[in-house]
Amino acid sequence: MAYSAALNTIYNHYLSTYSSLRPSQYDTHKKSELRNVYHSIIKQSKESPLYLTDDSEESHAFAVGLKENARQLRNTIAALGGLDETGVLNKKVAYSTDSHVIDATFVGDSQKDAAVASFDIYVNSLASHQINQGVFLPPNEEVALPAGSYSFDLGLSDLNYEFQFNVHKNETNADVQNRLVRLFKNAEIGLSAELTNDEQGNLALRLTSNATGISPGKTDIFNISDDKTSKSSGAVSYFGLANVQQKATNADFLLNGEQRSAHANHFTVEKMFELNLNGINHEGDAPVHVGLKTDIESIRENIDQLIGGYNSFIQSSSAYAEAHPDSNRFLSEMKNITRLYRKDIGELGLSIKEDGQIALTDDQKLADSFANDDGGGLNVAKNFTNSVLRKANQISLNPMEYVDKKIVAYKHPVRTFANPYITSAYSGMLFNGYC
Repeated sequence: MAYSAALNTIYNHYLSTYSSLRPSQYDTHKKSELRNVYHSIIKQSKESPLYLTDDSEESHAFAVGLKENARQLRNTIAALGGLDETGVLNKKVAYSTDSHVIDATFVGDSQKDAAVASFDIYVNSLASHQINQGVFLPPNEEVALPAGSYSFDLGLSDLNYEFQFNVHKNETNADVQNRLVRLFKNAEIGLSAELTNDEQGNLALRLTSNATGISPGKTDIFNISDDKTSKSSGAVSYFGLANVQQKATNADFLLNGEQRSAHANHFTVEKMFELNLNGINHEGDAPVHVGLKTDIESIRENIDQLIGGYNSFIQSSSAYAEAHPDSNRFLSEMKNITRLYRKDIGELGLSIKEDGQIALTDDQKLADSFANDDGGGLNVAKNFTNSVLRKANQISLNPMEYVDKKIVAYKHPVRTFANPYITSAYSGMLFNGYC
């Protein structure tokens, strides 16, 4: 049990720190890719000397943070055309003629779906949430329910939940309403709860579904009742928990003139375009046209995303420099990469700042370099991107390379073997603070 509790604490710490990082399709791997990683680790373990690492919390945070930042940079580059060196920066970019109504992102294969047809969308209505608005009650008046244990049943997504709570003597309406808000929030089942007030200052409980839209054969997303509950009933009608103020609806739109609907305002079309519906078309409006930008425009936008991802990586990693001096070696290696390409990327209108970050200083120069037929500008950008990608992969594979450590023994120059200590050093740091 103690071991299980320690594991839960570790995962909670890791997820609370890094769950904000956006997940990517490139976080999943084929067997061949995992096999390559395995062989790289074995090779590295055979060649690496035995060392003792700095066991401080700062080193733990640095190693974990460095690996996660490198993973994010790798995913940013991969999203610009894949991980193949020839395909990098080849990602197609979608456009929408009215971003106030629709945002569009191309998620198809840049090679296979390059000639995909564009389409028109006319949005009639957006998908909506279900909202239950409770009864407004004077907050400071004593709750008009007998003291005791109460419960109610909630049906949501074909699942049923029973909520139980107590009403104590002399409690006010606001006391119990706030308790119910905490009850819903702590449950984390797909509903948000809050208190709203009217002009007289009375309070009511408002429940909103996280999901939108209605599935076929359904009339609501969630329903609340205490007709057949295990404890005392009456709380549902008193607080108005079952009062539906707004029913959930599906998004309604015309796709190339054909009637369509969707449960959510975020969906894909033909597995090639990812759409976000932000608003509706009004009478007399032209349909929103969605298509692909030209190659030059796509490359220009890919360069912007590359610069943003690279600079974010440098900024995040630089934050450890003061507490972890050995990180300066890592930053120096990154600067060496940019220094190697300083002249070439300078001809693209990019410049290297003193802290190693990249800045776009001449937008027209960048556009002109990609407009040339010789492809020199694109080759320069690809070579630089591939160098950064290789470094990100190296850091992700072995972030312990940049942690403060002391060498204890070198490997035998002839007879080498894989040392499991080396491969477990990083993962072991996750456990040290909890076990």
